[in-house]
Amino acid sequence: MRYSLIFHAPEPGADGPAPSAEDIQEMMRLMDDFGQALTSAGVFVAWEMLAPHTETKTVTRRTGEVVIEDGPFAAAKEALAGVVVIDVPDTEAALAWAEKFPGTDYGTIEVRPAATSFVDGAWTRPGPVLLTASPR
Repeated sequence: MRYSLIFHAPEPGADGPAPSAEDIQEMMRLMDDFGQALTSAGVFVAWEMLAPHTETKTVTRRTGEVVIEDGPFAAAKEALAGVVVIDVPDTEAALAWAEKFPGTDYGTIEVRPAATSFVDGAWTRPGPVLLTASPR
């Protein structure tokens, strides 16, 4: 079953002192170790660390026409910093990996199961296939 470990953290320059170059290097090492552990365990699917919110664009068509705006949809003290997708047997396994995530020293991890996933050209959900790609 796929789970997303959704990482929220203060952005650089937010409240508090900026991390030192040494702190950044250590966190990069810890994040690399975590990624290697996920890969070695055979549960790694994908990992994206995101650019700062200042580079975000928001797109909507709620009014009938496309509106593109700068910035994230919602303002918050912590910003969406990254997403790790893992494939593990159950919630307990996903939580065990989330507990090991090094960013929890300064941010939070939201653990959310996938309801459906688009993999290899087909929609799937845990267990039986939900939808399949139509033949062309």
